[in-house]
Amino acid sequence: MPFVDFVSDIHRKTTRNYLERVVKHDKAHCAEVARRFGFDYWDGDRKYGYGGYVYDGRWRPVAEKLAAHYDLAAGSRVLDVGCGKGFLLYDLTKAVPGVEVAGIDISRYAVKNAKEEISPFLQVASATRLPFADGSFDLVVAINTLHNLYIYELEAALRELERVSRRHKYVVVDSYRNAREKVNLLYWQITCECFFTPEEWEWLFRQSGYIGDYSYVFFE
Repeated sequence: MPFVDFVSDIHRKTTRNYLERVVKHDKAHCAEVARRFGFDYWDGDRKYGYGGYVYDGRWRPVAEKLAAHYDLAAGSRVLDVGCGKGFLLYDLTKAVPGVEVAGIDISRYAVKNAKEEISPFLQVASATRLPFADGSFDLVVAINTLHNLYIYELEAALRELERVSRRHKYVVVDSYRNAREKVNLLYWQITCECFFTPEEWEWLFRQSGYIGDYSYVFFE
């Protein structure tokens, strides 16, 4: 269960005003709207989420790193749990011609408005009950997804990742290492239900029988 970081570069490129959602906006209202995971979260005002989530190739470097690290090739099967509009999966198909992809997301809006080329491979479903047979995929990823679950759902989701994977798993979750990062995370996040230190996350992984790779997003 090693730590492997493929996402920090993307995270650090995004400019964030941590205080704005607390001082300028009604953060509780923003969170209530965001957790519907509808238009407002993806393509509405920035205070509710992405502020317009459009394809810009930002996930291509991550796709290439995943492909190299996990030795993906034509015929490899990859599942993205919490795929959003499918941008990472699209970039994987470009990085690895012939790769077979699938994605699930709780958001009907995201699946309906997914990138056209990848839309046929996506469906609405929950991370706690994946609609796939045991050992269906060579790689299962859940990037910035599991921290949106309640703690009583985490074990089920992690066990599902293990169940549908025949080889590799990779999880990325929000975390904090000190008081400043915890405050920044609390100020900024609007969809998280679970946010823990790395040590707590790793304890949860072990408790759930998760033996895949993992990484963290820190709000420095």
